[in-house]
Amino acid sequence: MTTPQLSDGAAGRPRIVHAQKLTRTYPVEAGTVIGIDEVDLTITEGAFVVLKGDSGSGKSTLLSLLAGLDRLTAGKLTVAGHNLRDCDEKELTEFRRNAVGMIFQSFNLLPTLTVVENVCLPALLAGRALSPVRSKASTLLRELGLKDRFNHRPRQLSGGEMQRTAIARALINDPDLLLADEPTGNLDSANANKVMSLLADLNRRSKRTIVVATHSDLADPYATLSLTLKDGRLN
Repeated sequence: MTTPQLSDGAAGRPRIVHAQKLTRTYPVEAGTVIGIDEVDLTITEGAFVVLKGDSGSGKSTLLSLLAGLDRLTAGKLTVAGHNLRDCDEKELTEFRRNAVGMIFQSFNLLPTLTVVENVCLPALLAGRALSPVRSKASTLLRELGLKDRFNHRPRQLSGGEMQRTAIARALINDPDLLLADEPTGNLDSANANKVMSLLADLNRRSKRTIVVATHSDLADPYATLSLTLKDGRLN
């Protein structure tokens, strides 16, 4: 039995995510663990998707599949025009650098780099020239309220400032899809509200497609599509 296909209902918009019977299993000594179980899903451009589920439900696994960080076991998965089932490692690397941006609960900033250097890094790794990259990073940081933090190290920032830096880094390559895995999990309530409002504003102003995996209810008012995972299945 498969789950019914779920869509954000935005008829006429191009699809940015299309999954059919998407499955991810993991071999273990006692048999097989199912991470994602025959999921059908369509997300159109400009959607704000809120993904919920208990710990172990498959939220992070689904985000990893959408980001090209993990390989599907069976089914089909197309993200931003890339068939992730058939991509080789080089194609997956290009996909991760250019098509998706990731925001993590733990920020994942490099402690030895300044704020602006952290933001520039993904674009420089993608082979872009330093001068325009730094200019774009500076613009993003100003827009995110960090104009006075360019040369600070992560240890000199508050939790909210670190997460805003991580958002700027995720946007530096102008990705088609922004994926956020518990982006407010390490923040106090005031900063959590600010970060979620910021993500919603990015979605609204730029029509950027965003998928937020969260236990929090803060993103619920902004959702154009609400999903719940249980035991690797969408309900």
